[in-house]
Amino acid sequence: MAEFFNGFGASITRPTPIDQEVVWDKSQTIMSSTDRFGNITNVNQAFVDVSEYDAVELIGKPHNIIRHPDMPKIVFKVLWDNILAGRNFHAIIKNLTKTGKYYWVITDFVTQRNILGEVIGIEAKRRSVEQRVIDEHIAPLYQTLLKLEKLGGMELSSRYFKGFLDKQKKNYPDYVMDILQDNKEALLVSADENIALSDQEISDDIFAELEESAKRKNFFARLFASANLF
Repeated sequence: MAEFFNGFGASITRPTPIDQEVVWDKSQTIMSSTDRFGNITNVNQAFVDVSEYDAVELIGKPHNIIRHPDMPKIVFKVLWDNILAGRNFHAIIKNLTKTGKYYWVITDFVTQRNILGEVIGIEAKRRSVEQRVIDEHIAPLYQTLLKLEKLGGMELSSRYFKGFLDKQKKNYPDYVMDILQDNKEALLVSADENIALSDQEISDDIFAELEESAKRKNFFARLFASANLF
């Protein structure tokens, strides 16, 4: 086990991951709130149950207490770049429980702003993801990104990620929506670290939800329709 520190100086023991999914009620919506720095300010009972932490252990702690080492760093960079720009975001994430188990979720991140338009907090709602989506799409992609990060850091994984999405002819949010809907065209390109990296400059916009398409808005609204605030 390893220790890291939260913003208040208290040490937190990070569990050693084990290859076992936690048992949880996948009909539930897992919810949490954080400040703009990622420190947890509120959680619902579903979050407590699946994470295996008590609520008192979570409040005030950095949200990365549940970050799983199988997650590529580039995914969180993209996530935070969008959130700090004031954009809502959706991502498929593997999380870590207190005992080292894991769980996969699709997360809807919604930013909270003050009257000046500055981001002051984030609300996150999470639903379960079908195993098919993980096995056929997300796990191979994230494993490739992790391998590339070990070889050349986030610069290399970012280049690959952009090229992967560019060949899919969609941005990351639309890619996520398609694989969740079992769109047979969602995986036009297999995730493979041996694919030659393009020298073409691809904009960071491919990671962003710059415009809210009606199709995407309706899809995620239906997905999280049953979620109530804490």
